[in-house]
Amino acid sequence: MIEDILKEIEARLAQTGAMTPESRAALFRLLATLKSEITALSESDADRARSIAGFTQVSTHEATRREKNPELLKLALEGLASSVEGFEESHPHLVQIVNSICNTLSNLGI
Repeated sequence: MIEDILKEIEARLAQTGAMTPESRAALFRLLATLKSEITALSESDADRARSIAGFTQVSTHEATRREKNPELLKLALEGLASSVEGFEESHPHLVQIVNSICNTLSNLGI
């Protein structure tokens, strides 16, 4: 399930014209790292891993849609950021990756 969500995110990023090649490449690198972090997390907390993947999917959708809705993007990014709260000590790299994804997607929504 998580793998399917991440593949859908990658497909959406590959198809969107709403970003520069540099932003696209950066997001693909971040997603590759996120994939390994979520896979590790899913072994101990599958529900939280699915939440992180789901919020990443929604955030990506909102940031890359043709007609942007800044409020929906903001809410999606807040949900994504909230999905990793409490992981600062146990999974600091996961938190760092999610924060980077949030920043990159937020910049696309401008």
